[in-house]
Amino acid sequence: MSTVVDASVVLAWCFEDEDSAYPERVLADVRVDGATVPAIWPLEIANALRVAERRGRILEGRLPGMLEVISALPVTVEPTPTSLALGPILRLARSQKLSPYDASYLELAMRSGGTLATLDRQLKEAAVRLGVPVVN
Repeated sequence: MSTVVDASVVLAWCFEDEDSAYPERVLADVRVDGATVPAIWPLEIANALRVAERRGRILEGRLPGMLEVISALPVTVEPTPTSLALGPILRLARSQKLSPYDASYLELAMRSGGTLATLDRQLKEAAVRLGVPVVN
């Protein structure tokens, strides 16, 4: 069973002002067991890091090291075909009041039988409601 790691967890590894216990534990597990993520994951990570860099949240010179750590993780990026995005993911987003981006993580965990790792409260609550295991 794979862990589906959302961008919130990965980004918390990058920022010193984030609580680090949960993300560090997930990172340690991912380094050993790997993780699976939806196709949106690399773009969410890239966007958040770019915004953080632009706002001065990432100290100059730290970004290359962060990118190296993230790129070295054994993460499998699952494609998201249009039929999946406009079908099951959109239905899940609507029924659970999530963004389609967040619903893509939940749908992947459901489809793969994986465990979801997230710092997003709404996403975690939706997973619990639907019986999807969540890393605590």
